[in-house]
Amino acid sequence: MVTPETTTPQPTTPRPASATVLVRQGGERIEVFMVRRHVRSEFVPDVYVFPGGSIHEADRHTEQTPNLCAPVQPPESTGPTALGAGFRVAALRELFEEAGVLLARRGGQPLTIGDADVVRFAAARDALNSKTATLGEIAQREGVTLATDALLHWAHWITPAAWPKRFDTHFFLAEMPANQVAAHDALETTAGAWVTPEDALARSETGESPLVFATSTSCGRLRGWQTTPRLGRASRG
Repeated sequence: MVTPETTTPQPTTPRPASATVLVRQGGERIEVFMVRRHVRSEFVPDVYVFPGGSIHEADRHTEQTPNLCAPVQPPESTGPTALGAGFRVAALRELFEEAGVLLARRGGQPLTIGDADVVRFAAARDALNSKTATLGEIAQREGVTLATDALLHWAHWITPAAWPKRFDTHFFLAEMPANQVAAHDALETTAGAWVTPEDALARSETGESPLVFATSTSCGRLRGWQTTPRLGRASRG
């Protein structure tokens, strides 16, 4: 009698992805912006995460198109998140889609979204979510340079091999620009909130606002920060 050989399922190949830890100066401590994933999400439903998602081919194309992205300085200009791989534009796109914040510059100055611009940028955000426009096309139309240099590499996480859906995610730190408002998209996410890392961890422990491991670890690293100027130094530490 021949016994059939048992085979071990091969792990799912992780998808390249990006996420952004958006920070701002709170009262005595910094705050981070988080969104709560929809309860029907295929991946980590109903938990708080930093805005992020998979890299699209259009993200790579945007990074490879001259004059659309700000040059990235060493040591950020080398390694897997150097311009061309798509990680940085994906981080900016997902941040705009899920939080409504667009890190870009016009005429060398940080992009301001004033009252007269709200409707236009809301339509651009909708176009991204519906995949009828790319971030590169929006940047060209608005005459802005994407602030890819404002993203400071923070962490690299790969979903465990046993998970059916996996991501190879690079996390970036970025400071919240003035004259913009962060708000969740009400599509993939059901809530958005500014919270101190300490409060985020405390709420997770009680089950009020659950966090995944990568998010809670990032909050742990940010615990105790009082001002955002430490951001650049700590991201490389």
